Amino acid sequence: MNSEVLSVQQSYDADRYAAAHGVPTLTLMENAGAGAAREIARRWLPRKTVVLCGPGNNGGDGFVIARHLKAMGWSVRLALLGDVAALKGDAAAMAQKWDGPVETIAPDVLGDAALVVDALFGAGLSRPLSGAAKAVVKRLNAAATEVVAIDVPSGLHGDLGKALGDCCIDADLTITFFRKKPAHVLMPGRMLCGDVAVIDIGIADAALSSIRPNVFENTPSLWGKVFPWPDPMGHKYGRGHAVAVSGPAHATGAARLAARGALRAGAGLVSVASPQDAVIVNATALTAIMVKPFDGAAGLASLLQDKRLNAVVIGPGCGVGQATRDMVAAVLGSGAAAVLDADALTSFSEAPATLFGQLREPGVLTPHEGEFARIFPGVLAQSSTRIEAAGVAAATAHCTVLLKGPDSVIAGADGRAAVCTNAPPWLATAGAGDVLAGMITGLLAQGMQSFEAAAAAAWLHGEAARAFGPGLIAEDLPEQLPAVLASLKGVLQN
Repeated sequence: MNSEVLSVQQSYDADRYAAAHGVPTLTLMENAGAGAAREIARRWLPRKTVVLCGPGNNGGDGFVIARHLKAMGWSVRLALLGDVAALKGDAAAMAQKWDGPVETIAPDVLGDAALVVDALFGAGLSRPLSGAAKAVVKRLNAAATEVVAIDVPSGLHGDLGKALGDCCIDADLTITFFRKKPAHVLMPGRMLCGDVAVIDIGIADAALSSIRPNVFENTPSLWGKVFPWPDPMGHKYGRGHAVAVSGPAHATGAARLAARGALRAGAGLVSVASPQDAVIVNATALTAIMVKPFDGAAGLASLLQDKRLNAVVIGPGCGVGQATRDMVAAVLGSGAAAVLDADALTSFSEAPATLFGQLREPGVLTPHEGEFARIFPGVLAQSSTRIEAAGVAAATAHCTVLLKGPDSVIAGADGRAAVCTNAPPWLATAGAGDVLAGMITGLLAQGMQSFEAAAAAAWLHGEAARAFGPGLIAEDLPEQLPAVLASLKGVLQN
């Protein structure tokens, strides 16, 4: 699976690259329409279909789709926003090849259609829908008719993943070309797209070498080659020793969830660093995970002088305040890979610069939007997308930032970003973030770099939740990982 995500401008650049290397834009349009028609015919039996065409190249794709579906024996009607005589370039050329009537866009054109192809506007749309286009989209969204959008649903901003105005096609399937765009992976655009199919239209992958994309969909193709599978000749000591820092006796569960996540993610050894008052609680609840007592920040620093303890997660259940800030300083001063979550972030809400001055790689911050707003005030509001916000945060913090949500974004200090698209809604449950932080720590302990560890853990986290299904609680996540890892290994080997 290709994981690159291209902006609207980068998609135009890819088209230009193809044209400069012997693939005319008219051929690209023919390939796009023919491929889209095949994808539609693969998913549905022939049925009454209306193709809605806009005045630009998206409409040109629609003319090609209508022609190919008609050649397959489908009952096809085509409606155009504007006049055929006003079409230009490739769209005009494709309109000339359509041998059927061209109706005028209006709500009544939908008639008794069982399928509607939305080729009104593509990702380049920069203004809200209006007039006849808005009226037909509103009628369509109110009906039960299945909809296939071409490129992006009409009314959706290709880069922002948000509707322009108050009206946007709600598609069952979106067919796009060469690579996905931000609208296909960011919420709420991803939901408006429905399923997304990417069609090869003849643009060589070599185009990416000149475009140099730095945004990706978070899939195993992004990090699978460096995933740390156990060596047949190895041993547990070669797979790192992860540590989860526990809170006080009344707040120990979060650290144990993190520790379990680290262990299931493959760390050779895992310990819970426990305050003295919580040792009995933690020791009673743990088996394969060890308990290492410590007393305050100085005790934690002393514990972490053992360089075999090479990855630490701190924050879950630790409490907010100076004591946690001091323990964070001990972790960051130890040289171990560090994952900061929950209270380890909120404790610095009054002085985030103090935290940034201590951060370094390998390190990962895992805030949800509330925590993000506390330590990066104003960044979300001032950013056009969550991708941009996470990127600003990673550059500010000089480490990897995982901004959690239904479209979690992992941003590296090197400018890369990955967007998660596999998290089901039932993953929003208490403790799930603690497990994720532990999983990242477990991968860091095995030698993965921060960006790859955060991306891999987030993907595994989503897959574990999908595998379990509704009713998920945090404790279920680590127990799903063996099956998810086995499936991942099979995919990567094929």
